[in-house]
Amino acid sequence: MEDKEKIKSQISKLEEKYKNSGQDLSSYLDGLLYQRYLTYWDYIHLDTLLSLQVPRTHFPDEEIFIMYHQITELYFKLILHEQKQLVDDKSGNLDFFIEKVRRINSYYTVLISSFSIMIKGMEREQFLQYRMALLPASGFQSAQFRMIEIYATPLENLVHVSERAQYSSENTVEELYEHIYWKKGATDVSTGEKTLTLKQFEYRYTPRLIRIAKQVKSTTIYHKYLNLPNDLKQNKSLVEALKILDVNANINWQLMHMGSAHRYLRRESGDIEATGGTNWKEYLPPSFQKIVFFPELYSDKELNNWGKQWVEHMLNPDKSIMK
Repeated sequence: MEDKEKIKSQISKLEEKYKNSGQDLSSYLDGLLYQRYLTYWDYIHLDTLLSLQVPRTHFPDEEIFIMYHQITELYFKLILHEQKQLVDDKSGNLDFFIEKVRRINSYYTVLISSFSIMIKGMEREQFLQYRMALLPASGFQSAQFRMIEIYATPLENLVHVSERAQYSSENTVEELYEHIYWKKGATDVSTGEKTLTLKQFEYRYTPRLIRIAKQVKSTTIYHKYLNLPNDLKQNKSLVEALKILDVNANINWQLMHMGSAHRYLRRESGDIEATGGTNWKEYLPPSFQKIVFFPELYSDKELNNWGKQWVEHMLNPDKSIMK
């Protein structure tokens, strides 16, 4: 009897839900009768997902290269999913803030730990051959990673370190974007000419990135932190989570790329260029870029030495970074 009353109540709620749709509940119930059962492979579009790996050469390891980058982009999407919720949140709830940042860190942890697939999981000889069929495509062209940066911190914090002191929040989004740090990584130092990789990327994504930057101009994750009451800003769990995010995104992730570049692009007779023509030796080291999402959390000394110890440790593994 209790079950019948429960079902009757549920039917009543369904009638209320669908009464403004132009169809009665009976039509929707017919739809349920006709609808086939949902399967796992249909729900996640498995067959489509597994068909998206399309190598351009016959080298087996190219498929590993494609899949790893696709997986990376899916994790970037997960990070953006959490960031958007944080940016849109107006509750100021501390637990919500900490939980979202911790989720982002968990995604970065997976990405960073999995990068050994790129460093050790492919034959160098195969990579150096199939990479020539990929020109001028480059991981530099990951728009999602640029979006992650824009959601995390104001654009003035992303201006190239050599020009950062000249710009502030008083500058327009367009002015700040024009001097964003990663553009120098794909620009010829001697001629000032942009690589084709950068030109393609700007043509495809500049309007979108500028639109996002304008949308979050005063609501980035850093702004969310700065606008918290002083007592909440001192919360140890929050500060720790934000610092871990900074290190994950702006030191460890870059160092993994440096490790991969050293493995595949270094040689005694001179370094090999990246597929997109990016100057990876100048672009990747975090101590050169000094990108910090949440600068208020650090001392001047920490900011000045940003990433330096980590880079030294990578080049000299026997030297401890702990002092």
